[in-house]
Amino acid sequence: METIFTVDGLVALLTLTILEIVLGIDNIIFISILVEKLPVSKQSRARTIGLFLALVLRLLFLLGAVWMAKLTSPLFTIPQMMAMSGVWGVSGRDLIMMAGGLFLLAKATSELHGKLEGEQHQTSRAGKRRDFGLIIIQIIVLDLVFSIDSVITAIGLSQDFIVMAIAVVIAVIVMQLSAGTVSHFIHQHPTVKVLALAFLLMVGLVLVLEGVGVHVPKGYVYFAMAFSMSVEFLNMRLRKRVAKGSVQLREPQLPE
Repeated sequence: METIFTVDGLVALLTLTILEIVLGIDNIIFISILVEKLPVSKQSRARTIGLFLALVLRLLFLLGAVWMAKLTSPLFTIPQMMAMSGVWGVSGRDLIMMAGGLFLLAKATSELHGKLEGEQHQTSRAGKRRDFGLIIIQIIVLDLVFSIDSVITAIGLSQDFIVMAIAVVIAVIVMQLSAGTVSHFIHQHPTVKVLALAFLLMVGLVLVLEGVGVHVPKGYVYFAMAFSMSVEFLNMRLRKRVAKGSVQLREPQLPE
């Protein structure tokens, strides 16, 4: 067991903390979109409860590291025509990833539909805001999925519980401090919310693929997200300059 006060321990802590923060981005986006359905007075409380539950789940899973390791062991096998081995071993982690991915796909699709098609019908029911308890339950479901992925990554990088626990706590504190800003930013920019929902669709698909045994390098996913956000930020700056009148967009002239 490495100690945190050694160079190796500090490097492991720094690396793991950064990874935990990156893996928590999806969680922050999802929570921010969910709590937007609540009255403003309850949004901060819902975010705090959601992130606290995420921290508790991660620490509980770390304490049960041996059980977590067993989640990667096949529970049963099924024929897989395209596999080299001829069979596909389905583990507990695979089942949870598939269920979480399908839930995320369904939820993001529903939110996109409400944003693009049905929002005018939903506003007439503004008096009946989304039930607080239902929002918390949905946050717990996704916290469960994201926590398992996060903890398995942590166990793979370090076997020291103290290092893993400190990294998780720091990451959740950073998430808590940034969640309000992220939520406000998404609420103020409708196009960013649509983009965030598209990210969640992509993450849901990745979870389903991981569940059926298809490994998708996370670097590709995060690069696509970063590139899309960069383009959206450029569009936002351009729209702001156009609104101020400093830039004029011209229609392309077709040759006569």
